[in-house]
Amino acid sequence: MELEDIEQYLQSLGGCQPRKVAGRIGWYVEGLLVMRPDVPGTILIRVPHSHREQLLIDYPETFGVPPRWEAHDKVQAQLAGDSKAIKLALSMTWEYQRAKRNSTGGL
Repeated sequence: MELEDIEQYLQSLGGCQPRKVAGRIGWYVEGLLVMRPDVPGTILIRVPHSHREQLLIDYPETFGVPPRWEAHDKVQAQLAGDSKAIKLALSMTWEYQRAKRNSTGGL
């Protein structure tokens, strides 16, 4: 999977838009991070810890958590990994971020 494929998929999710923060491009829904490129060949996806652990178990060749991200609600995805798993994580994160924003009254 290429970064362009991921960006095209994110565009199909309502309200998911690219935005540059601290000089880095990321994709956000209502101001909350969904995905941003990480080290070459990877992306960083924001997911709650409960979902992150299941992704790591189900797709160990696709997802990992480098030590610097262990304390964060994030998972690193290999672009060469399972494209369906990556899309699953992205849509799950999109849903989670939308629900989070709606539950806080649209901070």
